[in-house]
Amino acid sequence: MNPTIKTINGPVVVAKNASSLKIREMVSVGKLKLIGEVISVEGDLATIEVYEDTSGLAANEEIVATGRPLSVRLGPGLLKNMFDGIERPLEKIKDENGAFIPSGIGFENLDEEKPWDVDIKVAAGDSIHVGDIYATIMETKTIEHRLMSTVDGKITEVRPSGTYKLEDTIVKVDTIEGEKELKLYQYWPVRNPRPVKKIRPLELLLSTGQRVLDVFFPVAKGGTVAIPGGFGTGKTMLQHQFAQYADADIIIYIGCGERGNEMTQVLEEFPELIDPNTGYGLMERTILIANTSNMPVAAREASIYTGITIAEYFRDMGYHVALMADSTSRWAEALREISGRLEEIPAEEGYPAYLGSRLSQFYERAGYFTNLNGSEGSVTLIGAVSPSGGDFSEPVTENTRRSVNVFLGLDRKLAYSRHYPAINWLTSYSNYVDTMRPFYQEKTGEDIIAVRNELMNVLLQEDEVRSILMLVGKDALSDAQRNILDVSELVRVGFLQQNAYNDTDKFVPLEKQIQMLNIIRNYYHKSSDAVKEGVPYNKVYSPDLINDITQMKYTIKNDELDKFTVLNNKIESHFLGLKGGEY
Repeated sequence: MNPTIKTINGPVVVAKNASSLKIREMVSVGKLKLIGEVISVEGDLATIEVYEDTSGLAANEEIVATGRPLSVRLGPGLLKNMFDGIERPLEKIKDENGAFIPSGIGFENLDEEKPWDVDIKVAAGDSIHVGDIYATIMETKTIEHRLMSTVDGKITEVRPSGTYKLEDTIVKVDTIEGEKELKLYQYWPVRNPRPVKKIRPLELLLSTGQRVLDVFFPVAKGGTVAIPGGFGTGKTMLQHQFAQYADADIIIYIGCGERGNEMTQVLEEFPELIDPNTGYGLMERTILIANTSNMPVAAREASIYTGITIAEYFRDMGYHVALMADSTSRWAEALREISGRLEEIPAEEGYPAYLGSRLSQFYERAGYFTNLNGSEGSVTLIGAVSPSGGDFSEPVTENTRRSVNVFLGLDRKLAYSRHYPAINWLTSYSNYVDTMRPFYQEKTGEDIIAVRNELMNVLLQEDEVRSILMLVGKDALSDAQRNILDVSELVRVGFLQQNAYNDTDKFVPLEKQIQMLNIIRNYYHKSSDAVKEGVPYNKVYSPDLINDITQMKYTIKNDELDKFTVLNNKIESHFLGLKGGEY
């Protein structure tokens, strides 16, 4: 007797006569053939998480097992596409069914009718192993799709290079389990990490062109990043900056439980963005996964696993992938709702007790690896967190903090004062600062971390001085304290603040960032020395010089680095003039 529905509680269905079902097995539920996943089996009963709207299901309807876990189909057609949380193409669904996703449309994903130009890379008689590349397809103008074997064995038959569709068999392999066919795709269970040959140390900078990230809070390729912030602090905008300017080969953006209008904005803006590295549209190397707040809550829970599995697939080809999850708070809310339906004992603020372990399992799939085929690739995970009221002590933010190495706390006061990116330098940190020191030295020949630490110390001193300022007023400050306020403003406004709408300032190469740092440090040293030598503060302070340094991010173009010498000479002349004129 096949399993049948016993009870329905939102996205949770309990099945009877279900002893034949297996944990994590994908099933078809009821007459509507809804997609579900078995999450527990107890005796004759099984609990099933359904990834579609369960309206219309009835008791005693049949449940059919598929024999495989919840999996995604990986192959050409992923790039430039938009999927829901279980990899169903939204554009195709809209064309066929209208604005809303109907129940029971099945597990459609990649286009089976589209022809692809396939370049075969193997020959009959060759040995092949899991992960080996047997064919390539130029999927977009910039990305070559590499088809990888899922079996070990000896190749017995190969079709010639040419045009094929997704379901065409192009290679046959003799394995210990018999003959296997390799097509233009493979399936992979979303909750299982893809295997690698070796985990490599994180030594390369994920360059973003954003000064606060590249120097003050660097992100390593293969690293983990959390971006917590309240409403309106710029989480989505910062992730857009990552997507457009990070030197990753593939971008995967997951809109996890976000409002429909926010995802609409993403879907409208991304196709218009130009990739500065290639000159083509950013969508040529981008995959969008949209699971808005009005979509089934269970599919939202699955969406980040779908995204990370696709990311690992491209990593195995030898690409560097950056994945943005916006936001993991909405994902955690989906966990909380499902946990409540399952009548599990709640932990802090109603979240399940396993919230921390689920978050860590997700972030642990990031890294820089040597793949099974010998190539190198990485997955960098960047998760936005939306704490209620901007409270960073709530469970999702706290558990995320334990799982990541870069914490970019967004500040509402900075955002409302138009300081973007609104990253609070006092609450944020990066554990990759010292790790990146050899990278900076090799790239530039300078110890950038020493300069960074020196100017970071200025910002810490500014915080102390402002506390004193609130008590006694500016007139009671010493000349050295006034100078600290001037230099800290140069760091904050002249370096950390960046204008995404200015053509010169929206992306800044590392070479220019270093020149800007050195200018500010040079002024800091000269002004501090002058104050120590007794030069009156009103002589040290030059409004024109301060303005020139603050505006250098706009006035000196990214390819005009020789102009920094002129600005440096102006600083030298100012302080030499103080000594020559005896104050």
